[in-house]
Amino acid sequence: MAVVVFAYSSWATRYPELAPWVTEPMAQSYFSEAGLYCDNTTASPIIDETTRAMLLNMVVAHIAKLSAPINGQAPSGLVGRMSNVTEGSVSLSIENNYPPGTVQWWQQTPYGAQFWAATEQYRRMFYVPQPYRVVDPYAPWGGTWQ
Repeated sequence: MAVVVFAYSSWATRYPELAPWVTEPMAQSYFSEAGLYCDNTTASPIIDETTRAMLLNMVVAHIAKLSAPINGQAPSGLVGRMSNVTEGSVSLSIENNYPPGTVQWWQQTPYGAQFWAATEQYRRMFYVPQPYRVVDPYAPWGGTWQ
C-alpha cells in the first residue's frame, strides 16, 4: 500500500466549479491539510489507493470551499450553520458548537457531506480477536496457542 500523491489536474477535472478559484499551490496545501482528516499513510484503513485519492480530493474540495476566495470573493470568515436569519434590517446568527471532524463540520459543504457519507464504513469499530489457549491436560506443557 502506497501513499497517495496529489494530482491537481484530476482534482480540477472532478471539481470544475472550484478549480478556477483554487491555484495548484493552494490545492496542494489543502491536500496536506486533508491528511489530518483522512489518513494518507501506509497504515491507513483505506487500503485501496484509488478510493483514498477520491476521498482526499473530497476533503480538499471541502477545505477549498471553506477557505478559498470563490467567485473572486474572500471567504466570509463565518464558520458554522446559520441558525437564524432576518431580512428586514438584516440579521444573521451563526451557530458553531461543534469541533472539526464532527458530522456538523463536514456538512457545511456538499463535498464534506459526501466525504462523511462515503467514509461511514471506516468509522466503525474493528474487533480483532486475541489468540486463545486450548488447554489439553495430556499435551506437553498443557496446551497450544491458536
